[in-house]
Formats: sequence, structure tokens, C-alpha cells
Amino acid sequence: METTGLTAEQHRQKMQRRKEIQDQRVAERQVEKGLIIVNTGNGKGKTTAALGMVLRSLGHGYRVAIVQYIKGAWEPAEKAVFSLWPEQLQFHALGEGFTWETQDRDRDIQRVSEAWKLSLSLIENPEIKLVLLDEINIAIKLGYLTVETVLAGLEKKPHDSHVILTGRGAPPSLIERADLVTEMTLVKHPFREQGVKAQPGIEF
Repeated sequence: METTGLTAEQHRQKMQRRKEIQDQRVAERQVEKGLIIVNTGNGKGKTTAALGMVLRSLGHGYRVAIVQYIKGAWEPAEKAVFSLWPEQLQFHALGEGFTWETQDRDRDIQRVSEAWKLSLSLIENPEIKLVLLDEINIAIKLGYLTVETVLAGLEKKPHDSHVILTGRGAPPSLIERADLVTEMTLVKHPFREQGVKAQPGIEF
């Protein structure tokens, strides 16, 4: 049954026009460059979306590096999965948890400084196609790392490599510098509305 009011032939013609427009748009995009990507916002899925790009890059045979800033002590299941690509993937879980867990701001800052030093070496490495800096936006928001330091480091990446920065509260200057920014919006969450605890395979 036609629900749009179009005949089958009208629908075919409409879809053909859409395809032609889309094909033209794709053909006009000739620029190739590495991207700075920011996943931010209060909604769930920032790291998950980034890990999807990691999987794509691994599938293309690219070398990838992940540095976890804040949640490193959680030892997420993803780390076990990504160990299947030992030649392509470097995984560094350097964070020791959030401030309210460690209760030691100076130690947190030291660990973040070490994580950034490693991150910068990975960003500058032309053999690494994609670098994921997981929860780095939180480290910036908490004042453990300045956005100016991060922006200066991003300028050192090779032209064709990508860097993804995740975490809520991405600062405006980072958003302005980024090529692709996605803000996850929290609409509904079972932890808040139903008291459902974090579950393996969903949250970790």
C-alpha cells in the first residue's frame, strides 16, 4: 500500500533524483585529510562510537592507539577484545579513576601528565592512523590538563591521521578546532529512572 500518496513510478523518479543529487555531492568532495573528532555531551555512547571507528580502522589494516585517561582502572572488556590485534593496536589504560575515587588530586594530575606525554608521542607517529584519547575531555574539565596544551599537540599530528577525543564537557576552543563534533544527548537512562546498575556488555 502506498502511504506517501505517490505512485510506484513517481516514487522511483523521486528516489532517482535523490540519488543523482547525492552522487553529485559525493563527487564534489575531493579533499582528503586527517580529522580531529570530538564526542561529547551528557548522553551515553561517546566512547562506544569512537570504538566503532577503531574497529573500522583495524578492519582496513591501519595501526591504532588508544589512551584511556580517567577510566583506566576499570579494565573494560574492550581491552580484552582489542588484544586480538596485537600488531595493529596499542591500548594504554593510564587513568586511575575519578577524583572522588583516588582522593589525590596531585597524583591524578601526575598520571594525566604521563598519559598526555604518551598521547603526544602517538599523535606525532606517522605510522599510526588513528589515536583515541578516551575521556580526555574530563581531564581537561577537571583542570588536570589545559586545553591549550592539547590544541598545541593536535597541531603536530600528520596530515592524514585522525585523533578522537571523548568525554563530556569538551571546551569551546576544542570544539571550534575539531573537524567533526558529535554531542550525545541524554534522553533516558535506566540507572537514573529505574535504578538499574551498570551491566557487562552495556556499560563495561
